Amino acid sequence: METTRHFTATVYLVHDGATALHEHPSLGIRIPPGGHVDHDEVPHEAGLREAREETGLDPTLVDDTRDIEAPAGMTLPSPRHTMLYDINVHDDGTVGHQHIDHVYFAAVDDRAIDPDGDDEVGPEAWAWYTPKDLRESDVDSDTTEIGIEAIETVRAATER
Repeated sequence: METTRHFTATVYLVHDGATALHEHPSLGIRIPPGGHVDHDEVPHEAGLREAREETGLDPTLVDDTRDIEAPAGMTLPSPRHTMLYDINVHDDGTVGHQHIDHVYFAAVDDRAIDPDGDDEVGPEAWAWYTPKDLRESDVDSDTTEIGIEAIETVRAATER
């Protein structure tokens, strides 16, 4: 059986030593903003769009991808991580589809979440997590590890 895969993008938003996570209504887990890459987007654009729609914040990507001059092309920001997630796992163990997730880190200027997408969860679904909060929470281990890395990476980039 062929596995269907969708490209997705996630952006860990960081402000003042914490990252924003929300309770996903159907998954029942806390995750950062993100979603599917549309046909007319590249992954980092999708991640930034999703972050703006879900939070109302204006993220600035923290990117240290080396630019390569290309006469007919351009360098795209490299994701910090590329993850493969099983989605819709059935009782018999078969996987409905998978997400190939491009994970980016971004800084934001404040923590005032005010979603501006059509079907987004409200600000009450969001919380800001410091590394200590993440370690002491029941947030999934991958989200905890990447969240802490995002906080450290954004902190180092903004101290330069």
